[in-house]
Amino acid sequence: MTMRTAERLTEGLEKPSLDDRSYRVIQLPNKLEALLVHDAETDKAAAAMDVNVGSFSDPEDLQGLAHGLEHMLFMGTEKYPVENAYNQYLASHSGSSNAYTAGTETNYFFEVSATGTSGESSGQATPNGTANGTAEPKTDGRSPLYGALDRFAQFFISPLFLENTLDREMRAVDSENKKNLQSDLWRLMQLNKSLSNPDHPYNHFSTGNLQTLKEEPQKRGVEIRNEFMKFYEKHYSANRMKLVVLGRESLDELEKWVSELFAGVSNKDLPQNRWDGIPIWLPDDMSKQIFAKPVMDSRSVDIYFPFLDEEKLYESQPSRYISHLIGHEGPGSILAYIKAKGWANGLSAGVMPVCPGAAFFTVSVRLTQEGLQQYQQVVKVIFEYIAMIKEREPEEWIFEEMKNLAEVEFKFKQKSPASRFTSRLSSVMQKPLPREWLLSGSLLRKFDPEGIKKAFSYLREDNFKLIVVAQDYTELNTKEKWYGTEYKVEDVPKDFMEGIQKALKTNPETRLPELHMPHKNEFVPTRLSVEKKDVPEPVKTPKLIRHDDHVRLWFKKDDRFWVPKATVLVTLRNPLVWATPANLVKSKLYCELVRDALVEYSYDAELAGLDYNLSASIFGLDVSVGGYNDKMAVLLEKVFTSMRDLVINPDRFRIIKERLTRGYKNAEYQQPYYQVGDYTRYLTAERGWLNEQYAAELEHVEAEDVKAFFPQILRQNHIEVLAHGNIYKEDALRMTDTVESILNSRTLPQSQWYVRRNVIIPPGSNFVYERPLKDPANVNHCIEYYLFLGNIDDEILRSKLLLFAQMTDEPAFDQLRSKEQLGYVVWSGARYSATTIGYRVIIQSERTAQYLESRIDSFLTNFGKTLETMSEDEFEGHKRSVINKRLEKLKNLGSETSRFWTHIGSEDYDFVQNETDAARVRALTKSEILDFYKEKIDPASPTRGKLAIHLKAQNGVPAEPKEGSEETALTNGTKAATYVTNVTDFKARLAVSTGPRSVVDLSELEDFDAKL
Repeated sequence: MTMRTAERLTEGLEKPSLDDRSYRVIQLPNKLEALLVHDAETDKAAAAMDVNVGSFSDPEDLQGLAHGLEHMLFMGTEKYPVENAYNQYLASHSGSSNAYTAGTETNYFFEVSATGTSGESSGQATPNGTANGTAEPKTDGRSPLYGALDRFAQFFISPLFLENTLDREMRAVDSENKKNLQSDLWRLMQLNKSLSNPDHPYNHFSTGNLQTLKEEPQKRGVEIRNEFMKFYEKHYSANRMKLVVLGRESLDELEKWVSELFAGVSNKDLPQNRWDGIPIWLPDDMSKQIFAKPVMDSRSVDIYFPFLDEEKLYESQPSRYISHLIGHEGPGSILAYIKAKGWANGLSAGVMPVCPGAAFFTVSVRLTQEGLQQYQQVVKVIFEYIAMIKEREPEEWIFEEMKNLAEVEFKFKQKSPASRFTSRLSSVMQKPLPREWLLSGSLLRKFDPEGIKKAFSYLREDNFKLIVVAQDYTELNTKEKWYGTEYKVEDVPKDFMEGIQKALKTNPETRLPELHMPHKNEFVPTRLSVEKKDVPEPVKTPKLIRHDDHVRLWFKKDDRFWVPKATVLVTLRNPLVWATPANLVKSKLYCELVRDALVEYSYDAELAGLDYNLSASIFGLDVSVGGYNDKMAVLLEKVFTSMRDLVINPDRFRIIKERLTRGYKNAEYQQPYYQVGDYTRYLTAERGWLNEQYAAELEHVEAEDVKAFFPQILRQNHIEVLAHGNIYKEDALRMTDTVESILNSRTLPQSQWYVRRNVIIPPGSNFVYERPLKDPANVNHCIEYYLFLGNIDDEILRSKLLLFAQMTDEPAFDQLRSKEQLGYVVWSGARYSATTIGYRVIIQSERTAQYLESRIDSFLTNFGKTLETMSEDEFEGHKRSVINKRLEKLKNLGSETSRFWTHIGSEDYDFVQNETDAARVRALTKSEILDFYKEKIDPASPTRGKLAIHLKAQNGVPAEPKEGSEETALTNGTKAATYVTNVTDFKARLAVSTGPRSVVDLSELEDFDAKL
């Protein structure tokens, strides 16, 4: 019997002008549709499967089932029954995987090395085989993609739903939910869902927890494993699946693999999931205002309009015209007006698709303190602006400008990481787009004035509700079921509703004169040419084309990506910025004031793909301008002129100071695993501070202080510049001259430059630093377990760390998260400081930090045995993985700019560090890694230096498993802990490292005569 072949749907995909990939869309006989992508140059292969079913299909009495199923599919299949076989395979081939569950889709994706060999750099292959210490794995000559696809396909053919993994994965779901309980993003999203029509699945609690997936079903006598299998059988069908596969193989080869490996996916010919005829909100839900109290100190008003579904309006996308106008930030915009009034800090607007047939259009405003009092005025201004747009015919020039910008953006779109690309595309394939437009769905193709008018008709006074969010609201009478958010719902008051109706009836005579349509965007790029030259191999380092006491200018004309884009990064080096917490706070305020003053001007540039940034750093002030190079010099000059000429508006100062104060306060209410790194940095950097120390200083800073302070930074500095991209040497020199002439600063001698150093954690030490977490409702503790290794410029030590981190990556996750279920957040790997390196493990958990430390000790002790018994083949596989990661090709211009700037900022100027690391790893032997482990890592080692940060939840309930307890937590052969109680004392008693060291004499990188 011959196997039926796949039907080829198209190969003619519209693609960016620089896209050298080839594409083919096929449909298998089982109606599974796949997009095949051949990329001869990629070093990462990837695949993604999007299944058209998500949390909206959860049974009412088993909420979170779709999300739980997503977790379960990773846990073993008939063909590959070992529960972590898939992740182990990926880890051994420089790969990784993930998945997400949304309302109407579940998306699974992975990436893996595109070839089975290591040692490719910039397209120059080194010999394969064992000569270079990286043995080729046995794959019948096929790349690792085939083995990964084979394991991946089985998720959709024969998952096992193993009983013993079920309970653990439900705990992982529960832990994931607990991680989000104090997140305002999740809390407010669920509040909106919980207040919707109970008959629409938007109302569901999508994540699930132990209560919905275990405890309550068990009470009802439900066999939960059967429910997973029933859900899978009922909803997972080949005709609902969209697959994307990207690899180096030819399209014919990829088609053969996909046809073979996915033929076994069962097709049940299921219809698309739809909920037509069930409104998300009932008539009684309209014209309501909801007041909600957030965890963080934030203030906002959001307007939600039920909106039309644009799924089939992909040519005109009317909501983009509307959001372009309402969300505009230039002169005449809503934001310009409410900001000038002192009511708002920001505004965004756009469509929010919910499911086929349903969407919201939302307008969200970040309010000031006064804006909160005046939220009704803010809403009325929005409705006045809506009235102004509605009374005019849709304007074709506005659409054409948007269309032009979308075309430019698409034409010069660069590659994104492989798994992100496949994941996104598999989701796009669920849309009813012509298959030729899968890549180009962002393009606007048709001006449809009637469609725009119809879309505007949804923005009415009887078709919205408001959510006002602030901590000021204390008289709230209801708690949301799943997250406990306090809120109350009431009708929009009569006088407020009359004000909205009046706003919608305004005409040019009665409307606020400050509101008007945007003007033509002067930043739209017109010069988009790139002079492409054939080069045997791209240059790997930028050159110094100016190098004197005052300025260092690094330059590289792009010879790799050929896009009409560039970035200019400038550091104004001045030690005052990092001298004290008060100075850093003044610098931050200054940067915010400049950015605030530039919003109306820079918004057009941002729309046209040209952006800037200004921030305070350890060196001084960092300024960057990046995007299309055509009008870049104009924006750069404006930014530096604004920096020099800033006049501080006392009202804006007050608003920005209050915003920064809230920022410092809110930082202490973030997820514990976000916070823990701040403390590790604080204890290990020679000079550094915490948010609470900044906040204490901020209280006393006034506008006059900033006014007196910022000229000191601009008056004397050293200017370091990197100019990289589609610009010539003369452009780079000219822009640098512009910066120099605007500032007219004195030279800062090198003797005054700040030298960064890190604390040395001495051998044999075992330090613990404990901190209580601020958020009283948070239930999660957190640990960062840090092992100090040595200096960052020790190449051999660095290579051992990279290899050891690779070896423990998957086993640590498997043991500490999957098997022991300590928490959803489990991470292990290298920690790079300014001048030192170390190995760290981070866990966020309901278990105490002391207990977590004992489990990390136990894992590391046991890993010694794993290391001793590791086969030579497996050891070489790990080396191959590290080498592949270090030699991974740069994906786009931005990634190369980042690499250059990182090594300029680190002051090592080691632009080919990735190649050095790969070569050092290639030479490592197993005995060297064993010695490294015994000296630096093994908990029983008398020579390892350790520092653990313990963040303790106020609301934590100790939940220790039976084996091992608190009392025995820190005594398995490790030295008794020394608790750090005074950080200043702790750091004063320890030695510090040497400062950063350049790996090359900078004169070797000078090239003052470069032609370009």
